[in-house]
This record gives sequence, structure tokens and C-alpha cells, in this order.
Amino acid sequence: MASFGLTANYITPYALTMGATTQQIGYLSSLPNFGNMLVCLLTPLIAGHFGSRRLFLIFTVFIQALLWLPILLIPFLFHTNQIWWLILFVTLSTTIGGVIGPSWSSMMADLIPQSVRGSYFGLRNRIANFVALIASFISAGLLQLLTGNTRLAFAIIFAGALIGRMGSVFYLSRMFEPRPVLSTSIKRESIFQIARSLYSTNVGRFIIFAVVLNLAQNIDAPFFSVYLLRELKVSYISYQIITAMMAVITTLVIGWWGKRADKAGNIRILHLTAMMIPFVSILYLVSSHVLWLCSVQIFSGFAWAGFNLCVILFIWDAAPQENRTRFIVLYSAMNALGITIGSLIGGNIGPHLPRISGSYFLSIFLLAGIVKLAVIAVLFRRISEVRKVKRVTTTELLFGSLRTATIKNWWQKISGRR
Repeated sequence: MASFGLTANYITPYALTMGATTQQIGYLSSLPNFGNMLVCLLTPLIAGHFGSRRLFLIFTVFIQALLWLPILLIPFLFHTNQIWWLILFVTLSTTIGGVIGPSWSSMMADLIPQSVRGSYFGLRNRIANFVALIASFISAGLLQLLTGNTRLAFAIIFAGALIGRMGSVFYLSRMFEPRPVLSTSIKRESIFQIARSLYSTNVGRFIIFAVVLNLAQNIDAPFFSVYLLRELKVSYISYQIITAMMAVITTLVIGWWGKRADKAGNIRILHLTAMMIPFVSILYLVSSHVLWLCSVQIFSGFAWAGFNLCVILFIWDAAPQENRTRFIVLYSAMNALGITIGSLIGGNIGPHLPRISGSYFLSIFLLAGIVKLAVIAVLFRRISEVRKVKRVTTTELLFGSLRTATIKNWWQKISGRR
């Protein structure tokens, strides 16, 4: 299910080869997510006609796979307005992705027992991130090798995405689809009924928080690649190394976060990682050296691995089963709208901000970091854990048995003082 993720880091470089402006990069991020938001709200209605979540997923993933074909053929078929054709096809692909996510999440929530969700998805995401990492390095190598023919390099990369997505169709066809047993006396609410009372529920307040934080995140996120390639003029290999640091750390720690989420609860992990996230943007201002940017990406991967894992796990836990799919749909739609707004803010006001060290990208990073801090301070307060979990200190959460007293005892043994 991750073939779009395998090539997401290369959509922006692909657009830059077409001469895309900063504003157009903003549109490339915002318009697809706006389409995603619109179609998300129709997911229960559309999926209902199939009578099976699995069959619905097989059909939509197949269509999304086929859309990689026109994306890779743009430089060969269109000689003008190439960036706008790219925006169109990426919008179609992302829009279809908007109906895939909620149905898949709903089916997996019924399939995976609550007690092991963190561990399972930690392992599942670790494998997916490892595959994505290998594919990303292959992509970077192709671009470096075919520097004089980037059209061919990108065509090969996106053809790989098409093949990967077709592989997803095959494995979806072999999945077991659980049939949840729900009481007929329980009334299901519509998405709009849920939306009207969103802030009055624990899960609703969390959805608002997560959506607004992602809005703030996307004020600067779409422009980091532009900053690296256009302003710092790094090579494709250096670009891949910098962006890969986040994937490497995510792969290494996501299972670790999953086990801690099972024991300490999702909210504890979310609070800890959310406090780290704003500083990722701010740290970009310190230096433009490749080693420093790699260090920031490592920090970013550590924080976002835990946060992204626990967002959907918490919604699964907190949302009533009879309305779980609708809560997931509402979150997906609102999140897509938040990403759209954030990208438009960054793309349109970024060039007009006062420059820091001659760069308006640094100004965008600073603005995003400040907004994220404000969001966490204001919106995270009234969200509580819904599972019964052990009380764990931050030291125990991060280091387990490796506490200060343990380190002191080890040191005394090593130094011969004991």
C-alpha cells in the first residue's frame, strides 16, 4: 500500500525539472489534498455499493496504480504546461487515495486486536519504511547516473511505483476481511452529525488537534525539497542522504514506539513526540551544512515515527466501533483540508516574508515552528487516554530499565569503586 510513499520524495524534484515555481509547488501539495478531502466524505457512500471493503480497496488501488502511467509520460507527451499536467494527475491519484485510506484503516482496526496494535503496526511500518528506503536510494542512484536524461530516470522511478501498486492489488486480493458484529439497536451517526459535536468528545478534540498540527506542519514541509535542491543546490545523492535520514530512523524506532504505546498508551507517546515536532522546523535555521541537516532529519524521524503511529491508533481506540469508519473518514477529510490550507499559506506568503540570512525558506521554517508550538500549547490540554495503562515516567518510557541509578551502578563497577 506504500508505492506512492516510495516516490513522494521525488514528485517535487520532478516538478522542479519542469521549472515549477514556489507557488506551483504549493499548489502541487494543496490541490491534490483538497481533492482528497472532497472525496473522503463520500467514502462510506461509495464503499457501500461494493458490499465489501476488500473488493472496494482492490478496485481503487488498481485505478490509482494506473495513474502512474500518465505521470511518467508527461515529459514525452506534453511540451507545454507540464507542471499543470503533473498537478492534475497527482491530484487524481491523491483523490483516489482519499477513499482508500479510511476503508483500509477500518478493516485493519477490525482485524488487529487492540492489545497488539502498536507492536503490529510498528513492525508493519518498519518493513514498509525499509522497502521505501531501498527504493529511494535506487531512485537517487538512477537520477545521479542519468543526470543528462532525467526524463528517463523519472520514468523508470514512476514505473517502479506502478509495479509496486499492482503488487498491493495482488496482496489485497488475498487478505481476509473481518465482518464486525454490531448491535442492531445502536444507531449510526452521519459524518455531519459527528462533525457538529466534534469538540464535545475526546476523540473529536484529538482529531481537531491532529488536523491543525498537520496544517502547521505543511506550512513548510512541501518546501524543504525546494530549499535543498534550488537554494542549497545539493546533488541528488546528497538530497537522498538528507531525506533518507528520517526514513532510516523511522524504520529503526517505529517498532520501539509501538511497544511503548501498547504499555504506556497512545496519548503519552503523542504528547512526548508532539513537544519535539516544532523544533524540527526551527533547527533548520541553525546551519545549512549537510551533516547538520542530516542530524535534524534524524531528530525529525524519531519524533514523527511515534506521533504518526499513535495518531490513527488513538482514533481507533477512542472512536465508537459503530461509527469508527465515519470518524476515520472525517479525520482524513479534515486532515487533507488542513494540508491544503497549510501548503497554500506557505506557498503564497513565503516569498513575501522578511528574509533570514537572505532566504525566505528559513522564514517559512521559523513561522511553521512557532505555529506548531502554539497549536500544541492550546489544543492538546483536553485530550485523555481511553485505555487502562500503567503509569510510566518519561525516563522509563524513553530508556526503560536504563535509568540514572542503573548507569551510576554500571559506572561504579567499571571504575572499580564498588
